Amino acid sequence: MDFSIKAFDTKNTIASAKTGCVAVAVFENKKLSQAAKAFDQGGEITAALKSGDITGKPGSTLLLRGASGAQAARVLLVGLGADEAISEKSFATAVAATFKAFSQLGAADAIIALPMQDVKQRDLAWAVRAVVCAAHESEFRTDAQKSKKDPVPAGVRKVTLAAAAVDNHIKTALAEAQAIANGMDLTKELGNLSANVCTPTYLANTAKKLAKDYDFDVEVLDRKQLEALKMGSFLSVTNGSEEPPKFIVLKHNGGKSKDAPVVLVGKGITFDTGGISLKPGAAMDEMKYDMCGAASVLGTFRAIGELDLKLNVIGVIAACENMPSGRATKPGDIVTSMNGLTIEVLNTDAEGRLVLCDALTYCERFKPAAVIDIATLTGACIVALGHHNSGLFTRADAAHDALAAELLIAGKQAGDTAWRLPVEEAYNEQLKSNFADLGNIGTPGGGSATAACFLENFTRKYTWAHLDIAGTAWKSGSAKGATGRPVPLLTTFLINRV
Repeated sequence: MDFSIKAFDTKNTIASAKTGCVAVAVFENKKLSQAAKAFDQGGEITAALKSGDITGKPGSTLLLRGASGAQAARVLLVGLGADEAISEKSFATAVAATFKAFSQLGAADAIIALPMQDVKQRDLAWAVRAVVCAAHESEFRTDAQKSKKDPVPAGVRKVTLAAAAVDNHIKTALAEAQAIANGMDLTKELGNLSANVCTPTYLANTAKKLAKDYDFDVEVLDRKQLEALKMGSFLSVTNGSEEPPKFIVLKHNGGKSKDAPVVLVGKGITFDTGGISLKPGAAMDEMKYDMCGAASVLGTFRAIGELDLKLNVIGVIAACENMPSGRATKPGDIVTSMNGLTIEVLNTDAEGRLVLCDALTYCERFKPAAVIDIATLTGACIVALGHHNSGLFTRADAAHDALAAELLIAGKQAGDTAWRLPVEEAYNEQLKSNFADLGNIGTPGGGSATAACFLENFTRKYTWAHLDIAGTAWKSGSAKGATGRPVPLLTTFLINRV
């Protein structure tokens, strides 16, 4: 879907716009938005509200043809709830309903003239991003691997956003919105692919394609190189799999050569059986989503490549499968990580931290400004936060408090929120082992915090944050599929850094 922004004023009025459809807002108290009033010269909209043909509730819609004084072929009335305080939820619901209606029209183009500037505690830039991401969500397909594709509705293909004025700020907001939405699409596509297709090699090839398209530097390390680096923890996870591991490094050199980079580290377990500590069979198919951390790094690089962001950013992805076999790591085995710490593998299903710890040690060579790892790490995070917020973990000191604040603010700006949880020495006590420097799981309680504290042991030479996206990276049930989170949070964080 193509997007543009156009200013409408007293000379160039919305009512005089020639288009297939104009979407305008109505409210539950039977009031009309300014744009809706322009199409009510004959009283058709007022009559529709009074008769109850449309209630004004968020997401309610009514299509009118031949409205008095309108050059548009159709006018779509969209309910926005209470006019005195349009909430984010009401606006998001209304926008989703708008694109659903657009998909069923015979029109090729349309104008959205909703009061985007009136959303409570939000600005026009936020609303533009919400509209563009909703459009992508409405178009996103999950039938890539079906032999017969679902019919594609014709619907609206070109959308103009109506604004009182168009300046560089709003143009930038539109460009950022489109880049974020494209990055989310890539992340969802990778997450939804079956694990026999989206292997570590497939992720590496995706990174190479991004590098070619956006002039990134890329390097892919194989098993022999990982052995030379002494990544014994990472390699212990891949021992049981026939698929070769891949360690992917992407570099976007958008800043000055001497500027320290921000490093994004993604967990890329392309399928997680649990290894010898085998998972239950029910819903194991969803373990193809255990690479959504890696997918979000690639999606974020897609976004910053499109924006040509003036910042140095490095993506590190540790990709492999976790499978049971005669060669697989066993509970009780002790492995040596890249930084020399020994780890007792008490549960082979706590494998994400085993691949990430070596990736985090590898990041030291970049002398980073900050490192953020992203991982579908623990079911305990879902217990703590549900599916609304990603879990954010950092140390408690001035530098880490500042990084946490940046990420939390970016999440709120993007509508892709996180909630900060503790990293404290008390949780490290739960990771003690009689036979190694630390165990890969802790004693019962605080599972997401002990996992974060495990990782913290490998990040003490730089400023670091951990995002546990187990509850936000995908949906189960009838709506099963990857969500594209936290690409909006990460991209907004990087944009703000610029």
